[in-house]
Amino acid sequence: MAKCKTDCIERPLSLAFEKFGHVVGKYPYVFLLLALCVAAGLGAGFIFLHEREANDIEDQFTPTNGPAKLERAFVVENFPQSEEFSQLRLSSEGTYASLIITDQHGGNILTEAAFNEIIELDRRVKSMTTGNTFENLCAKTKGECVSNAILDIINYNATEIGSLNITYPMNKDTFLGTTIGGVKLKPDSSEMTSAKAVRLFYFLDEKKTNGSSDWLDGFLKLLSNYTEQKTVHVSYFTSISRQNEFETNADSVIPLFSVTYFLAITVSIMSCMRLDCVRTKVWVAAFGAVSAGMAVLASFGLLLFCGMPFSMTVATAPFLILGVGVDDMFIMISSWQKTDVNKAVEIRLAETYKDAGVSITITTLTDVLAFYIGLMTPFRSVQSFCMYTSTALLFCFIFNITFFGACLALNGRREKGNRHWLTCMKVPQATGDGGGCCVGGSYDEKTHKEFEMPMDSFFKHYYGPFLTRVWVKILVCLIYAGYLAVSIYGCFQMQEGLDLKHLAADGSYVGSYYDKEDEFFSDFGPNVMLVIKDEDFQYWDSTARESLDLCLEKFQNLTVANSSISPVSWLSAYMQFGQIFNLNLNNETQFKSHLTAFLTRSGFSQDVNFTEGQIHASRMFIQSVNIRTAIDEKNMLDEFRKTAEKCEKMNLLVYHPAFIYFDQYAVIVDNTVQNIAVATCAMLVISLLLIPNPLCSLWVTFAIASVIVGVAGFMALWDVSLDSVSMINLVICIGFSVDFSAHISYAFVSSENSSANEKAKDAINKLGYPIIQGAVSTIAGVVVLAAAKSYIFRTFFKIMFLVILFGAAHGIIFIPVFLTFLGTCRNSQEKNKQTLPEPSDTSQQRVKAFVIHNESSTDPDCP
Repeated sequence: MAKCKTDCIERPLSLAFEKFGHVVGKYPYVFLLLALCVAAGLGAGFIFLHEREANDIEDQFTPTNGPAKLERAFVVENFPQSEEFSQLRLSSEGTYASLIITDQHGGNILTEAAFNEIIELDRRVKSMTTGNTFENLCAKTKGECVSNAILDIINYNATEIGSLNITYPMNKDTFLGTTIGGVKLKPDSSEMTSAKAVRLFYFLDEKKTNGSSDWLDGFLKLLSNYTEQKTVHVSYFTSISRQNEFETNADSVIPLFSVTYFLAITVSIMSCMRLDCVRTKVWVAAFGAVSAGMAVLASFGLLLFCGMPFSMTVATAPFLILGVGVDDMFIMISSWQKTDVNKAVEIRLAETYKDAGVSITITTLTDVLAFYIGLMTPFRSVQSFCMYTSTALLFCFIFNITFFGACLALNGRREKGNRHWLTCMKVPQATGDGGGCCVGGSYDEKTHKEFEMPMDSFFKHYYGPFLTRVWVKILVCLIYAGYLAVSIYGCFQMQEGLDLKHLAADGSYVGSYYDKEDEFFSDFGPNVMLVIKDEDFQYWDSTARESLDLCLEKFQNLTVANSSISPVSWLSAYMQFGQIFNLNLNNETQFKSHLTAFLTRSGFSQDVNFTEGQIHASRMFIQSVNIRTAIDEKNMLDEFRKTAEKCEKMNLLVYHPAFIYFDQYAVIVDNTVQNIAVATCAMLVISLLLIPNPLCSLWVTFAIASVIVGVAGFMALWDVSLDSVSMINLVICIGFSVDFSAHISYAFVSSENSSANEKAKDAINKLGYPIIQGAVSTIAGVVVLAAAKSYIFRTFFKIMFLVILFGAAHGIIFIPVFLTFLGTCRNSQEKNKQTLPEPSDTSQQRVKAFVIHNESSTDPDCP
């Protein structure tokens, strides 16, 4: 039944390709011009490129359905921004500039000389004018610009830094954990003896957007040219820096695109070149690369016309398409070279399409489907990449069977006339496997086919027989076991999450600032907002307050919280206020009647949404500690949210602006596994439908899983984290693992040989060199990204390299050996002959060999 299902699809598809190939071969100019017109027309969509660019980091690299975005919406609605600025209470990162100042030699920064320079630098920043002064633009509290605590403590007098006894992390009521870093304390004391870094913030009023942007640009210009420091080193950053640096990343790879295109064409030509001046495939290979370029032009233009956002991650797609787009070309050229040279061009092209059509259809369907499945991910950057790439691969297939097929037909006409590849002048026909610049057009007079290329001969006469020896199979199994063991080990070493500093280019001031922040300011993490959403919570009830106190105690006892720093709690302050003024705050009426006056006097007015006599929501703050790595960020988010769920009798949420980015940890693994699982199942269905052997289809699915495990394990060992960028590449991994394994499996099953070993040799002979060509061309397409200064593009290269390396290894080493272990052999020539129809011309008809299970087998490798 399975054989019937696959055969009922595969055979009609082969015949359809045969008829289409005949039409293309008969009217090549029609398909050539039609493809050029389509590409040119759709390519006009690039005029919308600037409008469609989507480079907002939060929008592109955080989950669209992240809980923190809903939590932020609740916070913004219930705690609107006040005129009185408070960094602690910001619902976003805010608009700011920042400096991290360290000693040039890594010594103590708490010196008079260092603070003289710090105070001067602070003065220069505040006196800077860019059409607006800092005084006009700054965020204010009580009518004054928000200042820096450490400078307030020394009263802007550098001589006092050595005489004051400053305690850490709390100096009186001021928290210094985010201001001073690399601190050493006196034994058994909280008094500081030295510190390695000081951080200053300059917050601006978020409502003054136009002037703020100009001031921040001026700040960056000032600091980039500031050379007056003698004893200190300054790292600088602004709230717009990360976005600006990210947007310039794409510009850094534009020059590399021309190099890639040159490499793709060169590799294609070199791999298809022959010494015979007639049979050489120089023009065919060149136009194969042109076809891939046309696919990028048409597909991107179409999606830009349709309004599809163009994320920066899509900038890597053309490198991939140029490498991948020529893969099917190599398959078609290989099939063309196996046709009878004496036949009419349209017949040769029909046989080429019949032989290669199903194979390239399988790989196109699997690649395109794998990317379309990637649209399920909640990251817009992944969605954008998958949409553009899948559509481009679809156009690659369309142009391959139209434009490239027409080029192959025209080249066939040139060969038929025995014309020189460059001058198109007729040359004398060569004899034997040779030729030169003056003679050409030689072919094997016994088979009437083109002479094998040297690499084809290598795979046929040397590699295939070598790979099917028993001891080599054992060695291959051992190598595979080692590969699998290392891969699984690597999977357990994988880190999760996208470090935001990786969105900036190498050597950027942004990276330097983040490095200093990680080094000196990791002892304390975010001050997390704990919001009571329950409108019915009875704050005046002592039992309810006890429950809240127990909840706060649970938070403080977490390993990621600091139990020595009391939560910032308006309710605790209010209860103390009631004791001082002898108020009965256990009474609802008393509690509410004095609340407004308290909030106004105490500075907690932003922490309680108290309107129309009802407390709709309130918030408190808990300090986190030791958030040094992505794993720490993930654990903190998980622990805070789980603890909030465990608090009984109240509806709580936890929030900090950084949680918007931390949300990726909550979904990245699940979504990656989900996409891979769905795509793998889809690949299995396609393989079952188009490969006429269900067991071989399972081997294709096995290859997908094997390559994914290998890529995931080795990318972890190559310092690549699992994030929205590498998720893209794991989706790619599915498609490419199918490409290599499906070609070999299909050739294995389609082989007319009865022995499993002979089938493997035949498959390797047909596709060994095309797989190598495809692998080399794809690597050539992305290798220039290894020189990119951006983490995103380097990561793309690393994973693509692993995908191609492991995919090709499975295609020409592991899968051929594993397929010989299947029971796909015939037990006798008689039964094989009974199953197969008598072909009138074996050079014209390719007959499929189907599975017959028998009690005995003459092949020793059959199970």
